[in-house]
Amino acid sequence: MLLKVFVVIFMLAIVYALFSSFYFMLHDKGEGDRVVRRLSWRIGLSLLFILSLWGAVQMGWIVPNSG
Repeated sequence: MLLKVFVVIFMLAIVYALFSSFYFMLHDKGEGDRVVRRLSWRIGLSLLFILSLWGAVQMGWIVPNSG
């Protein structure tokens, strides 16, 4: 159950970073670097999420679907 909560929180954080960068892109009109920072956060969170899932599979906490 805790692993499912972890996955949902990570996914929500990634989606939040994506939509907040879209919002800043529309409202900043090319001024400032908030869009780049938010997209960088999204990339970092996505990489951390993928590596965490890979680590969980390697430790046996997640069993991939074999069928």
